[in-house]
This record gives sequence, C-alpha cells and structure tokens, in this order.
Amino acid sequence: MAKKPFQKLELTWIGKGDEPKLEPRILVENPEYSYGDPNAENMLIHGDNLLALKALEQDYAGKVKCIYIDPPYNTGNAFEHYDDGVEHSVWLNLMNQRLVILKSLLRDDGAIFVQIDDEEAAYLKVLMDEVFGRHNFINTVSVNMKNIAGASGGGEDKKLKKNLEYIHIYARNYGTLPNFKGIFDLTPIAELVEGYRQQGKSWKYTSILYYEGEKKYIGSTTDGDQNEIKLYSRINPIFKSINQVIREENISEKDAYYKYSSKIFEAKDAQSSIRQRIIRSRKELNIAEDLISIEYIPKTGRNKGVIYEQFYKGEKCRLLAWLRDIGENIDGVLYKKNRLGTYWDATSTINNLTKEGGVQFPNGKKPESLISRIIEMSTNRGDIVLDSFLGSGTTAATALKMNRCFIGIELGEHAITHCYPRLKRVVDAEDQGGISKSVNWKGGGGFKYYTLAPSLLKKDNFDNWIISKEYNADMLAAAMAKQEGFRYNPHESIFWKQGQSSERDFIYTTTQFLTMESLDQIKDEMKPDETLLICCKSYQKECKNRYPGMTIKKIPQMLLGRCEFGKDDYSFNIINSPVQESDLSDEHSETPDERVSVQELLDEKKKYNKKPKDYPGLFD
Repeated sequence: MAKKPFQKLELTWIGKGDEPKLEPRILVENPEYSYGDPNAENMLIHGDNLLALKALEQDYAGKVKCIYIDPPYNTGNAFEHYDDGVEHSVWLNLMNQRLVILKSLLRDDGAIFVQIDDEEAAYLKVLMDEVFGRHNFINTVSVNMKNIAGASGGGEDKKLKKNLEYIHIYARNYGTLPNFKGIFDLTPIAELVEGYRQQGKSWKYTSILYYEGEKKYIGSTTDGDQNEIKLYSRINPIFKSINQVIREENISEKDAYYKYSSKIFEAKDAQSSIRQRIIRSRKELNIAEDLISIEYIPKTGRNKGVIYEQFYKGEKCRLLAWLRDIGENIDGVLYKKNRLGTYWDATSTINNLTKEGGVQFPNGKKPESLISRIIEMSTNRGDIVLDSFLGSGTTAATALKMNRCFIGIELGEHAITHCYPRLKRVVDAEDQGGISKSVNWKGGGGFKYYTLAPSLLKKDNFDNWIISKEYNADMLAAAMAKQEGFRYNPHESIFWKQGQSSERDFIYTTTQFLTMESLDQIKDEMKPDETLLICCKSYQKECKNRYPGMTIKKIPQMLLGRCEFGKDDYSFNIINSPVQESDLSDEHSETPDERVSVQELLDEKKKYNKKPKDYPGLFD
C-alpha cells in the first residue's frame, strides 16, 4: 500500500505562497530628527514596516528580546491614521509576511506579544501557531480595555458590546525562554481596607511588631536537606494594633499603614515543613518566649540563596506574614500587590489615555501601564524592545522610561507629528504622564531617526532598469553590500575594502568604468588569501576572470530578478510580481571618455577615507 503524502494542519488563504521578494533596503539617518544622546542606540524608523523589518534583518537577527505589536484589527472601522478595513485574506497575508521576519529578529530567549480584538484573534492564533510553532505558544491574555457598565450606548444590535482585547504570547524557543517575572496589579491599601469594611469582610493585616525584642541564640535544627536553621528567642518584644497607633500618635489610618508598612503582619498557621520543625524544636529546647525568630538559607523561592529571617509567635508557632511582602510604597502611598494571570484590567488608565504622551491618537493609543507590564515581565535593562506598528509611540516611550533600548517603526506621517515630539519630551523629562512617576523618570537617553532609502533601481523612460539617481556613491556601496550579504564597514585607508562577509572576503562598489590598470592597482594591495567582489556599472572586457579571487559583476544586471524593485508600499498587497530579468547584454561598448586613470582611482580612494556628513546613518 502506497504511503500517504505528509500532511500538516495549516491555515490557508488567497495569495498564500505568493509573498513578494523584498528588496533589502538601507536605512539612512536624518540628523534633523535625531535627538538626545548621540551614542544612544534607540531607533525611530519612518517607512513601510515590512521593508523596514527586512532592512533590520542583517544587523538585528536574533538580537531583539521583546516584540510588542498592535496591528490594525481589520474591524472595518477606519482609524484616522490607518486603513483598518482590509479584506480578510489580505490581512492574513500582511500579518504572515511580518511575523516571519519578526520571528527571525527575536533572540532565542525572546518573546512576542501581539494585541488584537475578537475579529481576527482566532485566525491570528492559528497563524502564529504556524509561524512560531504551536509548542512555542505561552498564553493568551484577555485585557479589559473599556468600562461598559450601565445601559447606555451601543444601540440595538445582535452583538454584545466589546470591552476585551487579546494578547497572544509566543516564545522564539520555549525551551530557552526564562520564566517571566511576576507582574502585579496595585490597589491602595487604604481603599482596600475601606472596601473590606463596607463589605463586612475581615482584613487580617492589623498588627504591628513595634519592637522585635532582644535577640538571643538558643540552638539550631535542620531542614529536609540537613542545612542548618538557627533559632533565636526574642526578649520583651512590643506588639501594637493599627488602631492603637492611630490613637496614640493621632494619625490617619492611611498614614498608619504607610508609616508602619514594614512592620505590619498577619499571624498565619502556615502549612510548611519548616514550621513543623520549629514547633518540635520549641518543645525540645523548652523555649518559653512568646516570639522566636529563625535564620536559614532557602533553596527555592524568591529568597533563594540568601540568609532569610522569619518570626513565629506562640506555642503553635504562628508565622508572621508581612504586609511588605505583598505591598509596595510608591510616592507616599502604600499599595497591595496582586499577582496577575491571564486577565488584565486596563480600564483604570483609559480615562486619562488621551493625555498620555501629549499626542492625540483616537482609537489606537495603548496605555503605557499596559506596555510596561509586558516589558517588565519579559526583559531586563538594556534589552531591545521592538514595535513595528508604533502608532503614537507608546512602546518606544515606555521602553525609554524603563531603560530599555527600542526600535520603533511607523509608516504614517505621525512618525513626525506624534512619535518624534513624544519621544523628545520623554528625553527632556517634560513628559511626566503615563508611568513616569512610578519609575521616577528624570529624563535622558536619546534616539536616532531613520528613513528607508528609496528603491535602488528604477525604470527609465525606455522601460529599462537603472540605478536610482537618489543614490550617491556611499549609499550605493552600502546598498550593494547589503544586497550581497556583506556588512558595510568602509576601511579607513584601503578604499576598496568597503564591506566584509568574513575576515578575508570583501566587497567594492564603484560607479567608475573599471579598467585593467585600476584592477592591477587593487590586486597589488590584496593579500594572497583575500577575495574581492567588485560591483560596477561597466568594465573593460579584459578584466573579466583576470585574477583568481576577484569576481566582477555589473550593476544593475546582477540584481534583476532577485527581488522586487521600485515598490515602496506593502501595506495591504496580496500578490506581488518580482522584476523580470532584463535582456541587456553583460558586455560593454567602451568609449574613451568612460575610461578611468590611476589618478582618478586614487581620487576615489580619498573620497572613501572620509565619512560623508549627508548620510551618517550609513556608518553607525
């Protein structure tokens, strides 16, 4: 019986498999819009995000720790800055092309977070299963983005009001992804206590260890691994209640909780092996004191590997559980921390969202507090955070305030009207909204502003492909290096060493006519084990195959057919036809005025010894 062909579960749509061959563009810095620290590595890129992601691949593949994107939701409701009503197959094609490159940019221990609503959430989940692998799926978080309490709004409709959005989370490699750091929702203790009181519930954290007492060593026991646990009696400790200090010090309940936040506790009958050993030791050592403490080095948990102190009260050794372990002081207010799972409530920040960053972005802006959760749980200081649908600049602004590096890509003009002024205010500490107070943001840092170079080739009036006149010699050299897989890095003194693919492999691009004389001059400078790829517009016939280790190719013929030139917008295209190879001959009819002398070649050498001010981004 013949074997059945291999089958797999996959999502399909019109246009799948007809993805364009993207042109690897170069990025050009525009110093007019770069701001702050000139050594900052943060990037704000204005241009089509698919082409921009392709431009980043060579330098940033495997380097990005966290990706957050908030792509158009395909809801049919046109945003002010986006065409958000795309036919379903087009939307899937748009997302698939970008997700494939985004995956290549992620570090092996990185993660991607994609926010979406219920219109495309299920399809996006299946698409991401296919791109990232279902085994790399982590969670889908439900985010409450809108308070819909009450009976108003919405009109008569079969559909329920929408208040939830979803964030699909995937690892680049589940096996190497570290555990996410705990993230918490914060509730002011004063509000929490009052809420308990009104609901008739019992709030347990009402006792204060006002004075810990004199510490006296009384003996030791061991944990399950025979590691020492030291026991201490606490002589004449002082306990007070919250109400007692309120009366004695004539302060408010809120101030009492803040002042004694590190000393407030609840006594618990903790179910732990450590506590059972302490109960036995208390009897064996005939400990009479009401309060005892222990010191040991935990092998697991948040205190792993450090000396940790615990307090036990009474004959039953009830554990003192500290409010400080579940609370946090921020700007004079004590909050209770509640660990979040897969339901996040963002409604508390929505009311002030229009003011965040000082820019208006109706229906598209996300709160900094939401993005900060993602960055906090998945990155460390200095890691790279990328957002290729930057919108109003929230992800970049949040990353900057949290001392992460960012790469933000935005197609619309609001890269200038929204992102640039917002990030400028963050650098100058003029933006004190969003998370600024919680992270104590004082300003600093900076960013470089980049645009995509135009397409390298364009058609002339006779429908022939030619090199765009917008490219000067330096841009052309950088573009050809990227096209051929070389890293553009012009040598300080050797003009033909413009880029490298390895320690001994170099590339040289020239717009001059390549002669035997100039080729011999280059050969004299080459070491025996070095190789050189020369890209030129034309060359003397005798140059072809003259020296082993030298390869000569003509521009633009060498580029035709390999990718799609002359296209700047991949926003919502399904099928794109690549450029067909020209019928132009690889031979060149020489004319005297095309020849270049050795002196002209040396002049070109001098030109490459100085980095041009017009395109500083090419050399960063």
